[in-house]
Amino acid sequence: MESSVSSPADPSSTDTSSTDTPVSTGLTSLSCAIPSLTAPSEGNWGLSFQQDGQLPTGNATIESLKKYDAYYAKDTDEKVIFLTFDAGYENGNTPAILDALKKHQVKATFFVVGTYIESEPELIQRMTDEGHTVGNHTWHHPDMSKIASLDTFRKELEDVETAYKNVTGKEMTKYYRPPQGKYSESNLQMAKELGYKSFFWSLAYVDWYQDQQPSKEEAFEKLLNRIHPGALVLLHSTSATNAQILDELLTRWEEMGYQILPLQDLVKS
Repeated sequence: MESSVSSPADPSSTDTSSTDTPVSTGLTSLSCAIPSLTAPSEGNWGLSFQQDGQLPTGNATIESLKKYDAYYAKDTDEKVIFLTFDAGYENGNTPAILDALKKHQVKATFFVVGTYIESEPELIQRMTDEGHTVGNHTWHHPDMSKIASLDTFRKELEDVETAYKNVTGKEMTKYYRPPQGKYSESNLQMAKELGYKSFFWSLAYVDWYQDQQPSKEEAFEKLLNRIHPGALVLLHSTSATNAQILDELLTRWEEMGYQILPLQDLVKS
């Protein structure tokens, strides 16, 4: 069994409004997980991979997350994938990602920070026009597990909602991804009280370091071998590797018999 905590770090600061400096979090051990692996607690979202091609074990079970309207995968034998991207800033790779999604008629979810909406209104509009969901990744990308005040928690999300509506004229879908996967049980409850559904992931890889981008072969090794029925995939739209491989990756997933569905299909299942 291979164990790892997969904590994708958006290229943004955890305690300031900056979204252009990578956070060096790396991967840590599963020691922060709950011993029983049955209920959400506090810390970084973590995964333990028992076997390639199968649902990994998370810090909490699919069932225990349901009480908070939270998800990390779908428990199914059906070959379906839910594709998501985290966007902390723009470096020119998102258009190619959108092109590949359009070519394959795939609808994804982009979890964006507030400053991304301010700096990239055309891309936000394109995502919306092409049928993708724009989700909430908070305004400042803080460690939300350290926020105990509902008012502070609400402001991190509502400011993003306002910016999105100012750009698109539409209400933002209330989908939330905790920055860097840092969460607490009370955070999940607050998100639910605000009408949000929270999303972790069951498959990700280290794609966020701009000066250490994985090779195509390294990316495919993880993204093809570890794909599994019901996977909730997290990629970063800042990754040049992701922009390069996405067209082929989607083709290869399709050749493996997978259908890529929007998050809405996970929520209603």
